Amino acid sequence: MEVPHGSCVVVADGAKMLFFRNEGDAEFLKLEVERKREQENLSRQELGRSEPGRTFDASGGAGRSAYEETDFHQLEEDKFAAETAEILKQRALRKEFESLIIVAPPRTLGELRKHYHKEVQKRLTGEIAKDLTGHPVEEIERIIQAQ
Repeated sequence: MEVPHGSCVVVADGAKMLFFRNEGDAEFLKLEVERKREQENLSRQELGRSEPGRTFDASGGAGRSAYEETDFHQLEEDKFAAETAEILKQRALRKEFESLIIVAPPRTLGELRKHYHKEVQKRLTGEIAKDLTGHPVEEIERIIQAQ
């Protein structure tokens, strides 16, 4: 994938976001970190109960059933993705980038898409459905260029 000079590259997952600027050219990436943010790990007590609730069968039977468990960690990751989309919106409205590449795991990418502002969509030149937040910058550059 060609990434023009000055492009914004965001590498994110549900708990970490990295904003890069391509200081190289379209052929040879040189990603420089502009901003880094990680979500604080919340304990189970802070997130809520980790066990599903129970209900008795109202028809008089002896059976019990469990309510579907709420995945509070996933809810927090989705909220973090929405916050990332909001930052992208603000930066797009301030015209801080003309070209944008998003790299995120498929689930996070789907959540981000729900929140893209039209100004972000206009500048979006590529998406890569991979989790690269734990990779060194050189490897991120190599993977993006191979796309």
